[in-house]
Amino acid sequence: MRNMKTYQPIAESELIERVVNGDVALFEVLIRRYNPYLYKVGRAYNYNHQDVEDLMQETFINAYINLSKLQNRNYFKTWLVRIMLNECYRKKHKLISKYEIATDTFSFKKNDLMFPDNNSDTGKAVGNKELNNVIENAIQHIPFDYRMVFCLREINGMSVAETAKAMEITDTNVKVRLNRAKAMLRKEVEKMYTSEEIFEFNLVYCDAIVNRVMEKIYQLKKP
Repeated sequence: MRNMKTYQPIAESELIERVVNGDVALFEVLIRRYNPYLYKVGRAYNYNHQDVEDLMQETFINAYINLSKLQNRNYFKTWLVRIMLNECYRKKHKLISKYEIATDTFSFKKNDLMFPDNNSDTGKAVGNKELNNVIENAIQHIPFDYRMVFCLREINGMSVAETAKAMEITDTNVKVRLNRAKAMLRKEVEKMYTSEEIFEFNLVYCDAIVNRVMEKIYQLKKP
């Protein structure tokens, strides 16, 4: 994982000016600053976590490409969020055109606010200490077999094969138990945590978005 460089505090207008003038690396500061805002916009549109990350990536890349066109740089945040809204809107209507059901803007489904059904969206990805404590307590309320698989896979970072070997079960059983453990944990967390806090875009997700966007931008800069 890339580590962000250390920069002295810079006024946002100056930061944008320097990016426009070729200091591409500084765009990372803007990504990290506005990741939480864009994430909440995407989730409010009821897209799942992976879709939101994709939309965020497109938004930041579009912002970088068109940054020089932004006349009033004091409104960068508003401008950036608008790009994200446009990306969300475009995706929604693209789905409709394919006869898929799209969700209503800013409507919330309780189950979607908790851990998404994406296998990578788990308690370990949440950097908030308080939420970690909630998850830790919730883990104690699920059966041992599922709790142990969750602990080995998601907390200790063991592979499916390593977990299967340690517990003397099959790879398939590891995957099944992990999915069931997540479902159980989701129900427990729903009892104790608010949707607003679940929406928090933590540092692990932030690093992933930064890496993806900056990689794309550097590719754009290649001759």
